[in-house]
Amino acid sequence: MRILVSGSSGLIGSRLVGRLQAAGHEIVRLVRHPTQARDEVTWDPASGRFDHQRAAGCDAVVHLAGENIAGGRWTDERKRRIHRSRADGTRLMVDGLAKLDASPPVFVAASAVGYYGARGDEVLTEDSPPGDDWLSEVCTDWERASEAVESWGGRRVLMRTGLVLDQEGGALGKMLPFFRLGVGGVLGSGEQWMSWISLDDQLALYERALTDERMRGAYNATAPEPVTNRTFTKALGEVLHRPTILPVPAFGLRLLYGEMADALLLTGQRALPKRLSELGHSFRHTSIGEGLHAALGDGSID
Repeated sequence: MRILVSGSSGLIGSRLVGRLQAAGHEIVRLVRHPTQARDEVTWDPASGRFDHQRAAGCDAVVHLAGENIAGGRWTDERKRRIHRSRADGTRLMVDGLAKLDASPPVFVAASAVGYYGARGDEVLTEDSPPGDDWLSEVCTDWERASEAVESWGGRRVLMRTGLVLDQEGGALGKMLPFFRLGVGGVLGSGEQWMSWISLDDQLALYERALTDERMRGAYNATAPEPVTNRTFTKALGEVLHRPTILPVPAFGLRLLYGEMADALLLTGQRALPKRLSELGHSFRHTSIGEGLHAALGDGSID
């Protein structure tokens, strides 16, 4: 397949591109700089530019691009950039692809379990309605922005992803220095749910979505056993052989991160991959211990 990929330099995108190329697929990257090679297509969501004609002939799209949601305090301006990068960026891409003589028949896009908002202990499946906070609004608009794919007969798959376990980036990468020093601990009450997935399982889901004609609509891209922050903290300490006795109080997180602390650290989602289970999908890593060992590798454990 010839696959157009946005966000190809990110945590998931960079690994996915390598995996797809190893499987024999041709990758065309969306880039923000002027096109320098045949396998690049220039786009700039902020200015509304997308050289869509250079995407002609692609068999599928994997859309991962978006402003880093955990890259800093959520000022009003940062929130606007996060929303625009997802909703407006997706709409720009889809509108451009719709102008092609033959639009890509497969469109696989990232979303997030933040779609459901803070719901406490409620079990959340793809049938659950969206939440009512700002992050839920972002995810809802993000998903709606690609609806036009179906108007040209394309198969649209949305990956509502949780915490992706990888030591080189994402939330786990930021936690590791503290836990390795023995100063990691539960966040707030520790009772908030964390819906997680190993990087390997996440990549396998994107690969499957590209070729499995049965996959359409939204899927919770999360392992079948979500855990509370307290359970996650204990498991990470055990894998690293470090104590986890220093809790981080909620008020301290709010002082540091403001609104982002409540949305990303002190609340969570208990999301289950119901639709993937109905497909008979098999996860490689189902327990948090397995997921953390896979993420850290034997060389990271002493």
